[in-house]
Amino acid sequence: MKIYLKKGKEESLKRFHPWIFSGAVMKMDEGIEEGNIVDVITYDGDFIGRGHYQIGSIAVRMLTFGDEDIDQNFWQKRLSIALQMRISIGIADNPQNNTYRLVHGEGDGLPGLVIDCYGKTAVMQAHSVGMHYCREEIAKALVEVMGTRIDNVYYKSETTLPYKAELGQENGFIHGGTEENIALENGLKFHVDWLHGQKTGFFVDQRENRSLLEKFSKGKKVLNMFCYTGGFSFYAMRGGAELVHSVDSSAKAIELTTKNVELNFPNDERHNAYCEDAFKYLEKAGKNYDLIILDPPAFAKHRGALRNALKGYTRLNAKAFEKIKPGGIVFTFSCSQVVTKEHFRNAVFTAAAQSKRNVRILHQLHQPADHPINIYHPEGEYLKGLVLYVE
Repeated sequence: MKIYLKKGKEESLKRFHPWIFSGAVMKMDEGIEEGNIVDVITYDGDFIGRGHYQIGSIAVRMLTFGDEDIDQNFWQKRLSIALQMRISIGIADNPQNNTYRLVHGEGDGLPGLVIDCYGKTAVMQAHSVGMHYCREEIAKALVEVMGTRIDNVYYKSETTLPYKAELGQENGFIHGGTEENIALENGLKFHVDWLHGQKTGFFVDQRENRSLLEKFSKGKKVLNMFCYTGGFSFYAMRGGAELVHSVDSSAKAIELTTKNVELNFPNDERHNAYCEDAFKYLEKAGKNYDLIILDPPAFAKHRGALRNALKGYTRLNAKAFEKIKPGGIVFTFSCSQVVTKEHFRNAVFTAAAQSKRNVRILHQLHQPADHPINIYHPEGEYLKGLVLYVE
């Protein structure tokens, strides 16, 4: 099956960008359906690569820029390369850490696919119909490549597949099965809610930033906003925080946070968790905290929401600057892909100006090495963060 491009629309593909937008397509063979593997042909009739066809603004996600069959050998080769990279940077096969991202979509040459490892369980997530159709082949290759590292593959794509595709997808194990859900990150234990939790069950992308927070926490009164499963909270406690308050509007998140803190620090009275709206909590909070973490869910999931998102980031950070003690530290993040580093920095700059506090940047944060950015696909850089000192 073939898709033909308009004249000149192959230029980005020559630079190995993995997306073909619908406006670049001149025509395609009859009978092509969403999720099919298609050959991409230039206006002049040259073969340029192969990928998954999908309905929407992105028409094809490229899997290869060569004449390479998309078969069991292909999946094994790509997964092997991904694993070797994680081993070489000391994230995989680390006795203190069995939690990491094995496949990060375009960053690992597998657009539309995410695989996170939690101990003996790999959680696989498809973001395209094509990857959904290939899930059994991918799972088989995954088990082969990972060997004794994993016993289970859990498929979790109910909320990430295009709803218009009407695939009737249900989450569940496609290899093995277990009720064990405790994983290890930098020597700390946590429960992973891969059944009902956000993303694949934990925010793996904040691992390095949690470690940095630990170093800042000694003797501090810490507020962890949008705490989700409490990752920043239990790192702060290990770092010697005087007290830690965790806040989330989700009762399920607060339950998980409490479980995770108890797993690492049983009967530790330094921690309290509150199920409450973040803005309301900050509004009524006194100037009691030395360290505040702001790690909200994505405020903008598409460009149309960008303006309102930036207003939201400004409002949230301004309130934190207003409330934090003099000499306090703020860890603030955006995980919205459409919000650039410049957008985010400007929103935080505006918040600082509104609060009339002197604010200095101590660190500029980003996603960790197991969430690599394909150099030909800069859109893969999504996590932005700042560590700020507030006089």
